[in-house]
Amino acid sequence: MINLSKGQKISLDKNMNLCLVGLGWDPNKYKGGATFDLDASVFLLGANGKVMSDEDFVFYSNPTHSSGSVKSLGDDRTGGKSDTGDDEKIIINLSRVPAHVQKMVIVITIYDAVAKKQNFGQVSNAYVRVVKIKNEQDEVGEEVVKFELDEEFSNETSVAACEITRSGSDWKFGALGIGYQCELDGLCRMFGIDV
Repeated sequence: MINLSKGQKISLDKNMNLCLVGLGWDPNKYKGGATFDLDASVFLLGANGKVMSDEDFVFYSNPTHSSGSVKSLGDDRTGGKSDTGDDEKIIINLSRVPAHVQKMVIVITIYDAVAKKQNFGQVSNAYVRVVKIKNEQDEVGEEVVKFELDEEFSNETSVAACEITRSGSDWKFGALGIGYQCELDGLCRMFGIDV
């Protein structure tokens, strides 16, 4: 397993068709009283850096891409860790990703962040990892890469955690860790979705 730092990229195993992307985080204790609900979403982007259609956006209200290539395994609204330590999981079948998709950007957003006065300065131990799995029921698999988002975010309410980019017939994983001061609707507009 390889640990990456922000900005680093690695080629994924050419023989890996099916992978699980696990994301985790710990909300810090704070006096606001409201619970944290962090969400993982995937934007499937063309060569122009935009989605081709709204269908190329996988999130809690559209958990499976029409191609079946990207599936969210559900919205964890409590931040309680599973047996694998991940708060939310996404399964990607790299062999089924539509040809027009050149890059998949995986983001983490805080649901209703502005109303709850929450931001990523109140979140710690965030990470994203890629696990090579045998089938969609395999949640253990072989961890191949991990990126710990150890940057100190302050006012950001969403983070682009990583990207998986097409490179010829292969795929590369890139550690992003870029924070934004917008909620999910702002990221949607940035990637070409009308909200």
